[in-house]
Parts: sequence; C-alpha cells; structure tokens
Amino acid sequence: MASNNTQTENVTPTVPSGSRTAARAGWVLTALLAIFLIFDGVTKLINVQQVRDATVDLGLREEMTPVIGVVLLVSLALFLVPRTAFLGAVLLTGYLGGAVLTNWRVDKPLFSTVLFAVYFGVAVWAALYLRDPKVRQVMPFVR
Repeated sequence: MASNNTQTENVTPTVPSGSRTAARAGWVLTALLAIFLIFDGVTKLINVQQVRDATVDLGLREEMTPVIGVVLLVSLALFLVPRTAFLGAVLLTGYLGGAVLTNWRVDKPLFSTVLFAVYFGVAVWAALYLRDPKVRQVMPFVR
C-alpha cells in the first residue's frame, strides 16, 4: 500500500513581529501627539477665552468647549494605555472626523486647516501601528 504524503500548508501572510526600534518610534510619535492633544484638551477644559472665541467662530455654543475638552482628554487617555489603545485610536478618529466637518462647514482653508485633522489621524494610527504588534497583524503591509 502506497502512503499518501500530502502536506497541508497554512497560507497566511507573514507579519514581522516588530522591532524595538519600531516600538520606540511609535512611543515617540505617541508622546508628540499626546503633548499637542493635552495642550488642546486642557485649554478647552479650563475654558480659555481665545479657545471659547474660536469655538463660537466655528458655529458651536461657548458652553460646549469644556465638554469637547473632556471628550478629547478621555479619548487620549484611552489611546495612551496599551490595553485600551485601539479603542482610544478609534475614538480619536471620530473626534478628528468631527473637527474636519466643523472646519469644512465654515469654509476654513482645505489643506492647512480642514485636512489637518486627517493628517493628525494618520499620525495617530501610524503611532499605534508602530508600537503595537497586534495592530500590525490586523493591518499588515504586504511588500
């Protein structure tokens, strides 16, 4: 009797496990993003007059400013904690999407103001991609 030596191959894309350099770069980018967002969120939270004026100029009510700051800072906190970073990135993406629409609605300059939130969102996901191997498994770049 002849034996049948068929091998079953599991065909899955190989995702690099990630290097320390990538993780460090991801955390450095995360830190830079966090510094900017903490400044933005705190100025909204403490209700700085210039921020309130800018909020009104965008067509929002002045009393919304601290609430927007809380939403931003909670989303950022979730993004900074490794266990909840994915949820934080999703929430920040939604927050930044709202910024795009809000600025677009009042005819702000497209590339410098409206799309700034898109650029920032790409940086958020790039930072998470670099620092989290699980995200790299979900979103592999094929060469």
